[in-house]
Amino acid sequence: MGELAGLVEELRAAGLEVDARVEGEARPLPPAVDLSAYRIVQEATTNVLKHARARRVDIRVRYTEAMLALDIRDDGAGDGDGPTSSSGHGLIGMRERVALFKGELRTGRDPAGGFSVHARLPIGPSS
Repeated sequence: MGELAGLVEELRAAGLEVDARVEGEARPLPPAVDLSAYRIVQEATTNVLKHARARRVDIRVRYTEAMLALDIRDDGAGDGDGPTSSSGHGLIGMRERVALFKGELRTGRDPAGGFSVHARLPIGPSS
């Protein structure tokens, strides 16, 4: 997750308006959780670039005592070739990463417009 700032800069360079926020006290994560969390954000934002026809993406990373929450939402209209109608390999990869840690994943079109990814990864109490 230490590479999140670099990912945000890449998204901005590609023309997206990005609002990225980290809430709670960031702390070191187990390496597998750290990598999986980053890859979930990376895949979700790659889908925004490839499929969403979005102008903006909001990224929220929230640390709690027991969980890392990742929320990615775009304002795109999609074009019928989005994550819900394509082969969905990115979504499958996200599901597999979350399942490794017995977490939760919700994805789908947002009633207000755009597409959302919500992942919850258990991380246990800080040591």
